[in-house]
Amino acid sequence: MLTEELQKEIYFPYSKIRDVQSNMISDVYSAVRERKHIIMHAPTGIGKTIAVLAPALSFAMKHELTIFFLTSRQTQHKIVIDTLKQIRQKFNLYFETVDVIGKKWMCLQNSVEAMQSGSFHEYCRKLRDEKNCEFYMNTIKETGAATVEVKLALEELKVASPCHVQEYVIKAKEKRLCPYELALLNSPKAKVVVADYYYMFNDSIRNGFLMKMRKKLEQCIVVVDEAHNLPNRLRELMTHKTSSVAIEIAKKEAARFGFETVNLEFVEAALFELAKEIEEEDVVSRNSFVDLIEKYKKYDEVVAELIFAGENIRDKQKISYLLNVGKFLEAWLGPDKGFGRILSKAIDRKMKISLVYRCLDPSIAAKEVIDNSYSTLLMSGTLTPTSMYRDLLGYTHVVEREYNSPFPKKNRLNLIIPKTTTRFTERTHRQFGEIAKVCSDIANCVNGNCAMFFPSYDLMLNIHEHFRKMCSRTVFMEKQVSKKEEKEMQLASFVKNPESVLMATSTGSFGEGIDLPGILKAVIIVGLPLNKPDVEARLLIQYYGDKYSKGMEYGYILPAITKCVQNAGRCIRSETDKGAIIFLDERYASPVYHECFPEEWDMEVSLDYLRELKGFFGR
Repeated sequence: MLTEELQKEIYFPYSKIRDVQSNMISDVYSAVRERKHIIMHAPTGIGKTIAVLAPALSFAMKHELTIFFLTSRQTQHKIVIDTLKQIRQKFNLYFETVDVIGKKWMCLQNSVEAMQSGSFHEYCRKLRDEKNCEFYMNTIKETGAATVEVKLALEELKVASPCHVQEYVIKAKEKRLCPYELALLNSPKAKVVVADYYYMFNDSIRNGFLMKMRKKLEQCIVVVDEAHNLPNRLRELMTHKTSSVAIEIAKKEAARFGFETVNLEFVEAALFELAKEIEEEDVVSRNSFVDLIEKYKKYDEVVAELIFAGENIRDKQKISYLLNVGKFLEAWLGPDKGFGRILSKAIDRKMKISLVYRCLDPSIAAKEVIDNSYSTLLMSGTLTPTSMYRDLLGYTHVVEREYNSPFPKKNRLNLIIPKTTTRFTERTHRQFGEIAKVCSDIANCVNGNCAMFFPSYDLMLNIHEHFRKMCSRTVFMEKQVSKKEEKEMQLASFVKNPESVLMATSTGSFGEGIDLPGILKAVIIVGLPLNKPDVEARLLIQYYGDKYSKGMEYGYILPAITKCVQNAGRCIRSETDKGAIIFLDERYASPVYHECFPEEWDMEVSLDYLRELKGFFGR
């Protein structure tokens, strides 16, 4: 519990500290004071952001440290900045804050959004070096000092400080400055940096960023928000891909820019030769691909020619497929341990082949930060079991904490209905109809809005065909591809229509990113969002089995349960919310899955779901 002395010391801007929040604040302060790492499972409603910022900021201010608050959602960026504003107002405290998103997304140059991140950073560097970026030239003098225009802009922003990233972008656009450089000019003095995961966990980005800030990793307290996403984000960060389609585009690009002599034909021939031995998808070795290319020419020479030509093209049109293929071939020579090499092929009018150098072990990317930062603080509402995240990220010494939800248990019904299944072998027209029947029964019964989450878009479409004929409510269905503005409009319409139904996918933007307090009365998780049992899943299960003796749990079962718990978290968002969370699949009742749910959930299993729902809402 929080001592009276510590309560006076921390920057907590609100009048009341909840008991569970008090425990979290005390644990965070102890972790940073003792230079320890901590993994915290903290359900919705605790007030995680302030429970971490209040103790961490008070400690950082006294010990010349900087907090890196890492989050992948821009909505969370705003919450952090707003919380820091409240701290500043409450305690009349001034401290510098930097809020940045990906540099590419802050850039005012035309058409850079389509560029791959690596290509963008090289393009940006070349523009600066050749003095061809107006925005950068208006921001930074040749001496490295800020221009007069920048100083004026920063004075104007200081009034509203701490500022959200969009405030920097708007101000920079107005004065023709570089938003990224503008945001970073006060970074050497910054006490808090709000950024994406990659600013810390991508080696090259982190090193450049810290150099610009004139800080060392040892001076950083790293907070990772929604940390259940971190292992997959790190695996993606270290994964490299190419395909026959990408090579075909690169060949046309080479011809268009006069680089017909580059040896893409050798790469393409090797790719198709490698695919002859595989039916649909399989593991391949590093040397099998390298040796096929070296039948024609030295592998290193092919890579060097592609990268040279690709960089030349990228400088002219911002993006180069030739360069991307070259970078892939360079990455292909990486280590075997912790990685898998997968070739897959499919026929759609003509054969399409994909080659992936897939990272299996996120601890490879996490090691530098964990070993050298002052402290790391990981938090999420779905970090159970904490031991899995400890293992996956490579912690040897870490504090693990699980906090109970502050919301009354009586306000939530957690119900498993073991009546249907989305098991692949049982996906029939009849099964889809039975699933739709249960879903429509629930939607028609619940007095309020209802959301349903499905393992895949195709499965959702099949069930929707039956559901729309059975359900008496207005139905909104997530589109497979839609812009951010379209999703926001659809969500707004759903909110405005009481007793409507939202159908979405477990891994889509509605499955994790929506916050609708007082709106949702029921959430139905249809089926288990298990990863496709493909070669990658097999490699993960094998790798985690060899390393931790928990291959199925870490590689297959627990990631699916994490998605389910995230979907379930859309329902109860405040102390006054009351709602039912239904898990619709017979597999949830089996011990292997049932035991994965948080203990505090008190799961009920029943086939008489309407009686359970009427009893719950009738209390």
